[in-house]
Amino acid sequence: MTVPILFTFDQSLEMPAGVCLSSLLEHAADGTFYDIFILHGPQCDFSASRLNELPAIYGNCKLTFRKVEGEFVGGYEIRGIPETAYYRLIAPELIPEYDKILYSDVDVIFREDLTPYYQEELGDSYFGAVDTCSSLRPDYREYLRKEYGLDWRDGYYYSGNLVINSRQLLRDGKLAQFRELGKNNYHQQDMSIINIACKGRFHALSPAFCLSTPLYDLMVNKRKEMEAIYGEAEISHALQSGIVHYNGAKPWKQPCPNADIWWSSYRRSIFFDEGFASRFWTSQRDLLLRLSFVKRLKMLLRYPLDRKLWK
Repeated sequence: MTVPILFTFDQSLEMPAGVCLSSLLEHAADGTFYDIFILHGPQCDFSASRLNELPAIYGNCKLTFRKVEGEFVGGYEIRGIPETAYYRLIAPELIPEYDKILYSDVDVIFREDLTPYYQEELGDSYFGAVDTCSSLRPDYREYLRKEYGLDWRDGYYYSGNLVINSRQLLRDGKLAQFRELGKNNYHQQDMSIINIACKGRFHALSPAFCLSTPLYDLMVNKRKEMEAIYGEAEISHALQSGIVHYNGAKPWKQPCPNADIWWSSYRRSIFFDEGFASRFWTSQRDLLLRLSFVKRLKMLLRYPLDRKLWK
């Protein structure tokens, strides 16, 4: 089965994007073929990139680069996230070949085939996505109310992994609204935009589709509450083989929860650089040695451990 999937990034993220794509192709099921689209700004040139080697290595994909010009120029950037993040909002126009397409950020590691997610029936929902579980995050509920006037009970969904219902978005003219909202300085950028514009029109997916760092923390530290929402089987699935989304600290920059999963994928990819790995871990060792014992202990305690995960 052909599964179209979209990524948007610039050359500063070429290495983590390569690791992400490698994990996607490595975990494809027999019979799955990924039609991969990469949207990038006019300043980028991927003609000499090692990304172009992936179809020959794995044989289960096609790679298409598309330059995007004149869209979201000068768009609000924060937390180091460039304007390419907004391109997913107009995917239906930029990739007209499909009525439905997957989207993923590149600070992600895939651990299973994505065909079941692509086959989800969206009906008239604009997106298939994973809820942020703000019901278990009182501070987040207040943030949504104050910043966006949103009620957490309507759901607030991650935009890092999406099933995009292109046909419905085009039919209802939502892209014009996305472009208009893109002029605002929303702290969560595209995520804020789709939740404001598409309230009540999301198809909720399993947390395995976007195992964000906050969701991982909830699964570990509020396991019973999360199981009450999703059930034990879905939580176990997410922890064991879900799509790991590092939507906070990046494992190639600093230690973080589930960093071991990223580094394992990195070492298996053609993008692995022994020199980079050596410099990274040496710098982390030196940083750790400069910390007091108390600070080291606090760092250790902050890293959540889930006993069930290791069974």
